[in-house]
Amino acid sequence: MSFSMCRASLPALEMGLNALSKVLDKAETFAASKKIDPSVLLNTRLAPDMFSLVQQVQVATDLAKNGAARLAGVEPPRYEDTETTIPQLKARIAKTVAYLKTLDQKQIDAAVDREIVFPLGPANKGQMTGGDYLNHFLLPNVYFHLTVAYAILRHCGVELGKPDFLGEIPLKLV
Repeated sequence: MSFSMCRASLPALEMGLNALSKVLDKAETFAASKKIDPSVLLNTRLAPDMFSLVQQVQVATDLAKNGAARLAGVEPPRYEDTETTIPQLKARIAKTVAYLKTLDQKQIDAAVDREIVFPLGPANKGQMTGGDYLNHFLLPNVYFHLTVAYAILRHCGVELGKPDFLGEIPLKLV
């Protein structure tokens, strides 16, 4: 079987985002059970110079939709970063997963050797082939922000384990 950019990208992005949504469910339940204002969790950072939980979710969803759109050769929708509640963040995640499902798989597969140009901060741009972009930029960056979101909530005391982070793996026991 040949390498499929679509099979290597969309399922991994969707699985990670869906797992994040379920992690946020656990955060909401935790906050209610401990009588903690959810905004405390949402504004927590792992370190003073890192993004808050809200920002981690916003960046993860932006990276997923923008990166997949670049691979498909289309313009992504723009999201305003206005979320202040867990339900709003979950809606953003759901909107992103729904958007990923609209992308043309053949266009994504065709991106393996196509040059992708993408922003690197406010002043710079990067360029690499689609295959390199997927493997060395898009997936690692999305999963970095998913990991930090998980770590913030774990640090706050939300009972989470590796299965929560991994999500629904298409696995069968043998």
